[in-house]
Amino acid sequence: MEAYTGFAEVYDLLMDNIPYEEWTDYLAELLAEYGVREGLVAELGCGTGNVTERLAEKGYEMIGIDNSEEMLAVAMEKQTEAESEPSVLYLLQDMREFELYGTVDAIVSICDSINYILQEEEIRQVFSLVNNYLEERGLFIFDLNTIYKYRELLAQNTIAENRDECSFIWENTFEEETGINEYALTLYVKEEDDLFRRYDELHYQRAYSLDTIKQLLAEAGMEFIIAYDAFTKNPPDEKSERITIIAREGHQEGKLYQKTN
Repeated sequence: MEAYTGFAEVYDLLMDNIPYEEWTDYLAELLAEYGVREGLVAELGCGTGNVTERLAEKGYEMIGIDNSEEMLAVAMEKQTEAESEPSVLYLLQDMREFELYGTVDAIVSICDSINYILQEEEIRQVFSLVNNYLEERGLFIFDLNTIYKYRELLAQNTIAENRDECSFIWENTFEEETGINEYALTLYVKEEDDLFRRYDELHYQRAYSLDTIKQLLAEAGMEFIIAYDAFTKNPPDEKSERITIIAREGHQEGKLYQKTN
């Protein structure tokens, strides 16, 4: 899962087309609909904190978790510059083995962070940890890129963009048999004297069917609630590019962590 090294420097610049305000409003609406209107919320794969900070502004006590030191450095720098209150606690951890200091009211993960987990048993482990650290009946909201998106929109396509501060070439290769999409990123980041430094990165994501995700949630002891075509309240269909999934903590004997009074 090692990624977002050189990319961290220009991530926010290249992702400025993402409607983070709308995404955050959607998340907050879902959280409130299922009873989480305040309290402690953790975000897995928080990146540079674009959603984490916005949820904090809405009154949630936020914990941001990411395995990229470079991305978290950007998140903390933005927090310092903004002197934002309340502050977010950022943790450098891999979501496959994350640890919290206690239970939380909800856990969220967006921007297809779960797709970076390439093995079903590792996703099951993530879900087990989520179940472990959620309060009783706590909420888990996450999204996924769909098989349709990888197969029909990204597969074998090359995307390129040129800007004053940076440019990139993004080549996609999708393997139908494994469901894995390879992103080959070549980045050119402007430095002093109008020189550009080149970075090369490989990212891998895997497509999962909704049925597989439901099964893995159940095996982890969680309760699946509903899936939406992302950013709507509509059911997903065969052309959904991203889906949002809502699940709850399930009563499970022998949970690794039990809250103590």
